[in-house]
Amino acid sequence: MNSSDKRQMILSGNMNKVLLTLAAPIMLNNLIQTIYNLTDTWFVGQIDEIYVGAITLVWPVIFFVMALGLGIAAGGSTLISQYIGSEDYDKATKISGQMIFFSIVFSIIFGILGYLLAPTLVSLFGAEDKIYHASTTFLKIILAGMPTMFLMFSYNSIRQGFGDTFKPMIIGGLSVGLNILLDPIFIFVFNLGIAGAAYATVLARGIFAIYAISTLFKSTSEHKLHINDLRPDRILLKEILRIGLPSSIGQSTAALGFSVLNFFIISYGDSTITAFGIGNRINSLVLMPAMGIGNALIPIIGQNLGADNLPRAKEAIKQSAILSTVFLVIGGCTIFLLSESIVRQFAESQHIVDLSTNYLHWISAGLPLMGFFQILIGVFQGSGHTKSAMIITMGRLWLVRIPLIILFKTFTAWESNGVWYAMVLSNAIICIVGFSIFKTGRWQKKII
Repeated sequence: MNSSDKRQMILSGNMNKVLLTLAAPIMLNNLIQTIYNLTDTWFVGQIDEIYVGAITLVWPVIFFVMALGLGIAAGGSTLISQYIGSEDYDKATKISGQMIFFSIVFSIIFGILGYLLAPTLVSLFGAEDKIYHASTTFLKIILAGMPTMFLMFSYNSIRQGFGDTFKPMIIGGLSVGLNILLDPIFIFVFNLGIAGAAYATVLARGIFAIYAISTLFKSTSEHKLHINDLRPDRILLKEILRIGLPSSIGQSTAALGFSVLNFFIISYGDSTITAFGIGNRINSLVLMPAMGIGNALIPIIGQNLGADNLPRAKEAIKQSAILSTVFLVIGGCTIFLLSESIVRQFAESQHIVDLSTNYLHWISAGLPLMGFFQILIGVFQGSGHTKSAMIITMGRLWLVRIPLIILFKTFTAWESNGVWYAMVLSNAIICIVGFSIFKTGRWQKKII
C-alpha cells in the first residue's frame, strides 16, 4: 500500500480497521522494544539479580535523554501527518530531512554529556558498591550510543507521519533479533557482563538505524529525501521545535519524576527496586495495545485535521477508547491471575517474587486508566496541541504521584505499598484532568 492509499484509508476507511491496521505494527514494534529490555534483563539476571536492579535504577536517566528526542520526533510526525492530510507533500518531505539533521546533532551532544556525567548521576540516586558500578557501566555505554537510538526515532516518526507503521516494525524486529544473538556472545563469550548487554543493544540498534535512514534516500522510496533536505532550515526547525519542544519537556520532566520515584523506591532496599523493574517490564507488555492505539491516533488525528475532517477525528477517538478498554480489561485480568508464575521467570528470590507480585496486583487493577491516558496523549500530539500533552504528562508525576508518595511515606506505615497506591491514584486523577482539557475543544484546531 503506497502513501496515497494509506492517506485514503485514514481519511475514509472503516475506523476500527484503520485503528487496528496502524496500531498492530506499533504494538509489535513496542513489543520488540520491550524485548530489548527483557532480553538484557534476562541475560544479566543469569549472572546476578542485582544487575536487574542496576538497569532499573538508571533507566529514568536513559529515558530522560530519549524523551528529548522522542518529543521532537513526535512534533515532526504531527507536522508531517497534517501536511499529508492537506496534500502538501513537499513540505512533509522537507520536515523529514530537518528531523534527521536535528536528531543527529542533538543526540551527539547529549550522548557525550551523558557519558561524562554518568558516574555523578548514578551516585545521586544513592546507589553504592556493586549496584553503583554496574549502573554506571551500563549507563555510560547506552548514552554514548544515543545517536543510533535517535536515528531510529526519526525514521519511525517520519514513516508514522506518512501513515506507515509496518516498515518500522520490520526493521525493529530485525534489530531486536540481532540483539538477542549478540547478548549471550558479548555477556558470556566475551565475559563483558552487564557491559556486554549494553554493547549488544547499541550495536544492533545502530546497524539497522543506519539502514532505515538510508532507505529514505533511495529512488524507490516514496517522498524520496535528498541530501539538500538535511541542510539546516531555520524556519522549519523552528516549526518542529514549536510543536515538539512541549512534548520533549513533558516527557523529559516525567523521566526526572521517575528518577525521583526510584529514589523513594530504592530507600526500601535493593530488592524493592529490583521488583519494581521486573513488574514494570511485565506490565509494559500488557500496556502495548493501549500504547499502540494511542500512537495510531497521531497520524489519524493529524491527517484528518489537515484535511478539515473533524467529525472523523472524533470518531477515531471514540473507537480507540472502546478498543483500548477491551484490551486492557482482558490484559489486566490475565496479569492479575498469572503474575506470580510470570515473575518467577525473572527472579528466584522468594522475597523479590512476593514484592513483584504484589506490585502487579495493584497496577493491573488500574490498567484501563492507562488506556485513557494514552488516548489523550495521542489526541493532543496528533492535533499538535502538545502543551496539553505536556501538562498531563508532567502533572501525573510531579503534581500528583510524587506528592502522594511523600504523604504516604511520612504519615502511613504502608512501606513500599504506599508507592503502588500512589501510582494507581495518580493515574485516575490525571485522567480526569486530561478529559477536562479535552472537553474544552482546543485540540480541534490544526496547527499548520
